[in-house]
Amino acid sequence: MANAASPPCHVTGTAFITGGGSGIGKSIASLYAQNGIQGLALADINTTGLQTAQGELKSQYPEVRVETFTVNVTKEEEIAAAVQSAASKFGRIDISIHAAGIAGIPNPTHDLPLEDWQRVIDINQTGVMLCEKWVIRQMLTQELRPGHEGRGIIVNIASILGVSTPDWRMGVVAYTAAKHAVVGLTKLDAKRYARDGIRINAICPGYVDTPLTHEGLVSQKLSMEIDKTALGRPADPEEIANAVLFLTSRMGSYMCGGSLVVDGGYTA
Repeated sequence: MANAASPPCHVTGTAFITGGGSGIGKSIASLYAQNGIQGLALADINTTGLQTAQGELKSQYPEVRVETFTVNVTKEEEIAAAVQSAASKFGRIDISIHAAGIAGIPNPTHDLPLEDWQRVIDINQTGVMLCEKWVIRQMLTQELRPGHEGRGIIVNIASILGVSTPDWRMGVVAYTAAKHAVVGLTKLDAKRYARDGIRINAICPGYVDTPLTHEGLVSQKLSMEIDKTALGRPADPEEIANAVLFLTSRMGSYMCGGSLVVDGGYTA
């Protein structure tokens, strides 16, 4: 448990982060390293991105242990192996962030290839469920810590398109469906595992300045959506990481089953 003198957004222990090689996941890892985490287990399909992230973190935060795992989140055996290996190396997993995802192509339903639908659902929806499955299994075996830390904390990275829909011209059908499913999964599992000492929430970011946001979206359509935000700009990945830090610190200890919207006023 964090010392009473610790800053309110201080975190301790080990964090497991999928999508940790770039974008929001990488920013979360960096912010955790700045705010007390002792161990980082970064999982990503991009080995090069993982190696770069690991090198940067070790250079800036030599006191933080960083382990990497090349993982395809659609492969259950790879997720299981990564979670089990991380728990073995660090002793436990205190925080798990599920940030791996893709955008898919911007086609409407009547013109959406089944293979594209399936790929987005497999990564953005089933991948989150599989990560939860194996992390929860691990957390259930862990010692119940005193105070509000419990056995572990999980944050699923959903989207504002998990609680709303974009302009119909955006056409991101599979992405919107998958993110709605992540919000539903988060709510149900939060109720199921809260009494076991596992606190689960989702973050619903607006448009974030990452390669994922630009993937498959022409600049005109993207600009049209960003113009709808009250702030009139996309978020920096660090701004989403700040919200995740809040949820997983003492400051967010009474958040359970929530979907925290961080969208610059898009859904206002």
